Amino acid sequence: MTGQQLQPRRSSWIAFAVATSVAVLTILDVVKVNVVLTPLEETLGATPTQTSLVVAGYVLAFGIALVPSGRLGDQWNRKAMFMIGLVIFTVASLAAALAPTATLLVVARILQGVAAGTLMPQVLGMIQTLFQDEARGKAFGIFGAAIGLGTAFGPTLGGVFIGTFGAELGWRWTFGMNVPLALLIIPLALWLIPAGQPRQGRADLDLVGVALLAASVLFVMLPFVLTTGSNDQPLRWLFLLVGAITSVAFVRWEFRYRNAGRSPVLDFSLFGFSSYRNGVVITTLFFAAMPAMFLVMTLFNQQGLGHDPVIVGLITVPYAVVSAIVAGVIGRYTFRYATGLIIWGFIIFIAALIGLVAVSVLIPPEHNPLAMTIVLAFAGVGPGFIMAANQMRTLMDVPVLQGGVAGSFQQVGQRVGNAIGIAVGSAIFYSLVVAVPRDATGMPDPTDPDSVAAYSHAFQMAMAVLILFCLVALIFAGIDHRARSRQLAEQPLSSTHPRP
Repeated sequence: MTGQQLQPRRSSWIAFAVATSVAVLTILDVVKVNVVLTPLEETLGATPTQTSLVVAGYVLAFGIALVPSGRLGDQWNRKAMFMIGLVIFTVASLAAALAPTATLLVVARILQGVAAGTLMPQVLGMIQTLFQDEARGKAFGIFGAAIGLGTAFGPTLGGVFIGTFGAELGWRWTFGMNVPLALLIIPLALWLIPAGQPRQGRADLDLVGVALLAASVLFVMLPFVLTTGSNDQPLRWLFLLVGAITSVAFVRWEFRYRNAGRSPVLDFSLFGFSSYRNGVVITTLFFAAMPAMFLVMTLFNQQGLGHDPVIVGLITVPYAVVSAIVAGVIGRYTFRYATGLIIWGFIIFIAALIGLVAVSVLIPPEHNPLAMTIVLAFAGVGPGFIMAANQMRTLMDVPVLQGGVAGSFQQVGQRVGNAIGIAVGSAIFYSLVVAVPRDATGMPDPTDPDSVAAYSHAFQMAMAVLILFCLVALIFAGIDHRARSRQLAEQPLSSTHPRP
């Protein structure tokens, strides 16, 4: 290759590194709050509802902002949207770190979520534009590794900050760490991320479609993010009915809008690709299981068994390292073997989840963190396969011009799955330990055998539901594998690029 050929490729990878580092920050903020919820209650006087909203408000706003932001990035300017989102994320992170009350912390977290939802689709759209074929598979492999690291290291970071700085400064630094990192990234992004991108005709935002989609995501996610497992209002499930109504209205509007010759916010022709259709379902189910697994594992070890937040945070380190290495190595093979890798990834991950349940039954409480660390190291192989391969497989057939909105809708699936999984897992967990006696600080006695038994049972029941999510995802992975096999079998018969 000539020097002129190498330069664009090198610059593409540098831009990719900058963009992916920001995506990791947004994912860290989904999971690193798990270990700071108890300190928030102790130092800020946060109620259980407020601590729930610190987690759920971010996820909810993240999900709502994704598709409109992806659409704006595709049709206007991805770099501009990226910079806007990054600046808002920085300001919101500073506000969260300095929040004097729990209410203001919740507001800051919601603003953070909006910024994260603005950033993520731009990153996915950039990958679609910067890379093709095997290079795109490698990029998505690295992206999957980075996201896996962020997901697994989040609780570790929170635990380290609390262990180092104490309860109050610890949770404040958990949010505040974003500020210096973002201030470092902002000039690099301005300098290194390319401003040019493919375009299709005039920009057409479809404000009615944006509003209907935002309402649909809001009302579908809201009853789940309001589910805490304690004194929940049954009428919250009526939001699902409202969400169904707005979803039907959204679909009808989008078809009408497209038939009028205009560009809808979400082109439903994307779902004509089986790779995209199945990939969105798989990622939704996987993210219903993985973050919720981290949450209930943290609650079990920290509250039920009384282990230090630093120790609990360190449990996920081998998982993070293994999943990142596997995703990075596997990326080059995802263009050809994506569907098979996804199947094996779920088989390994399900086996590991069963292993975590076995640990809670067979291993003494004092050795539980070490045993779970070993099981999670094995578990990391599964997500390493899944995250790299499914990201590639989902967007494999999507036109580059629709990369941002297609990737953002996949991310909507992740956030909806995240909300559902955390709601179901935490509701089951909390409902089964609600009767456990607690001291003046509201914490159970980790030396009481009855308390430990109750927390162990709660962990096992929550994990059983998460295993079920993964089994359903495995079924869809098998369906997608068959579709891909048929596609490859028909490929020699056509001179065009095969479509599912």
